[in-house]
Amino acid sequence: MDSEVTGKGVCKGMALIVEQPAANWYKSQMELGQGDHVRIYVRLGGCGSVHPGLSLGVMQDEPREIGVQHTVDGIHYFIEKDNMWYLEEKDLRISFDAANEEIIMTVQ
Repeated sequence: MDSEVTGKGVCKGMALIVEQPAANWYKSQMELGQGDHVRIYVRLGGCGSVHPGLSLGVMQDEPREIGVQHTVDGIHYFIEKDNMWYLEEKDLRISFDAANEEIIMTVQ
């Protein structure tokens, strides 16, 4: 298992943590391979817990200016610098709830 957190120096005090089961789920569902990039971004709508009316989306995309990233099994999960305001200097943890077969994003 290859897991590496990088980018903490860009936005001090914030981290992106993608747990292995979540990374496995994304890899399978999005057909990701070594070297691919997955962007976590702020979107309008949904049930976000940090800012009402906003939530986080996920898509395969190439980075422009990474604010924070976490690499798991050679796949780079990242948040662009211009979306870091959503975290309010907190960490984003992405986990997988196997019982409900769903991704859980927690800002803490």
